[in-house]
This record gives sequence, structure tokens and C-alpha cells, in this order.
Amino acid sequence: MNRAAAELNTVQSNVTARVKALEDELGQTLFERTNKGVQLTQAGERLMPYAIKFAGLLDDARRAVRDEGEPAGSLAIGSLETTAALRLTSSVRDFVAAHPKVDFAVKTGTSCELIASVRNRAIDGAFVCGPIDHPELSVTPYFREELVLLTKPSIMDLDEALADNDLRIIVLRSGCSYRLHLESWLARHGIVGTRVLEFGTLEAIISMVSAGLGVTFLPDALMARLGCADRVRCHTLPNGEGAVETVFIRRRDAYLTSALRAFLDLVPPSPNGPLSRDGVVQVSPEAIASI
Repeated sequence: MNRAAAELNTVQSNVTARVKALEDELGQTLFERTNKGVQLTQAGERLMPYAIKFAGLLDDARRAVRDEGEPAGSLAIGSLETTAALRLTSSVRDFVAAHPKVDFAVKTGTSCELIASVRNRAIDGAFVCGPIDHPELSVTPYFREELVLLTKPSIMDLDEALADNDLRIIVLRSGCSYRLHLESWLARHGIVGTRVLEFGTLEAIISMVSAGLGVTFLPDALMARLGCADRVRCHTLPNGEGAVETVFIRRRDAYLTSALRAFLDLVPPSPNGPLSRDGVVQVSPEAIASI
């Protein structure tokens, strides 16, 4: 209650009184009060998703009323770390220079983390690895990447890499889309149940691959940008198996602000068109719902 009062810029007694009035109106107790604080009752749990929707609608209403066509206010964009490094630098630079009234932020994370943030309205939209299929989300294809298998330099080809009886994959934390693609690709080659080593940065992953501790998937363009040719070997996947698509997602019911529209105008979609879904890992509604 204290934290709610601070966020609403009021005193605790006002929050308590409003909650009590709402409980009286609904005829249900929403909070169980104890010496340690409060927690939601079952009725409160049922009300919670509607309260979140109401809060989102009110925020959208405020933004719509205040939006007079000139980009201003806050804008938070999510992105895969690789996409931010490879594709967004010039767009962010040009946007910040052209629209100084916008408080702009780019937040990186895994695809699963970013999808959850968009659905929870914590960010306005995000560049994630597709394809994505969810009724709450609007999806626009933007970039096509070619994933390559990274191994230590002494591994000469894919057959040699896959022949390792103690194969380990080196990836970011759970929810990383490239990790899902790698596990799916290995499974199609009859390799399942591989040991997983998780690291927090791309540099750490590349260093561990270089040391021979395992393999990973990363975009070929990123490897060219980082200049890692002497540290790891990049193996191109046959038959287009490394092709992935980066898409921009946003809530369908969210207001499209002038700031977001102006930023997306600086990030033109790829002219190559959407990828075929054959052999591509898709994040299903069920998987998204479990996040």
C-alpha cells in the first residue's frame, strides 16, 4: 500500500480507502490483510488481468490525447543484442538527432524476454527473432540474417563438428532464439540432450567457442563486424537452414505514437520479403503464453 501511494503521489490512507470502496462496490474482498502486509485473494487474482488492461488503455488514452503529430515524450524499443549492434545504430543516431523531444531508450534481451515486455506494455515494441504468431501482437518483417555454426578454428567442416560425442552448446540464457534454432537444427541431425553452457555476453560466448568448449549459432554479418576470423571458424549451413528473420512486434491494441512511427520510418523493412517457414523455429501462442 505504501508503494502504491508513492506511485500515485498520494498518502496510504487514500489508497486504502479507494481499495475498500472498490471491494464494497464489487461485493468481494480483494486483499487479505496480515501483519506482514497484504496479498491478493482469489477474487483479486481474477480481477488483476482486467486491471492491467485498464491501466494500459488509460496510458494509451493519455498518449493519444497528448500526441499532436510531433514526436515527443517517451519511447522504449526492445531489441536482440545482435540486431541492435548490426542493424539499428544508424537509425537510433538519426532518430535522436532529429527528435530531441523524445526520451528514447533501447533495451536488449532475449526474444522471450522482449515478447513478454511488449505484451506487458513495458516497452512500445521490439525487434525479435521470428516468426511470431500471437493474436495480441502485430508483426512486421524487417531483417533477414544468416546464422552460421561457430566452432574452434581446428574444426574443418560440419561433419567433424557433429561427430563430437561430447558436443556442448554455448548460448545466452534461456529464451534466446538462436539457442532454440541451434537445438532444433541439432535435433534434425539426430543430436539431442546436449550439455548447455550459458554465458551473459556475446564476447564470452565467442571466447568459450574459441577455447573449444562447444559450438554456437550467431549471425554471419555479426562475425564479419567483430572480426573474429582468427578466433573461431564459421560454418555455413546447407540448404538455407541458417536463414532467420528479424521481425518488429507491438501490441495490436496499443496506440501507435508519432514517436514510434517516426522511428520505424528510419528502419525500412528488408526488400527480400518474408522467409518460408519450412525448417524455421516458430514461437507459438502456447510458448508465448508460458513466458
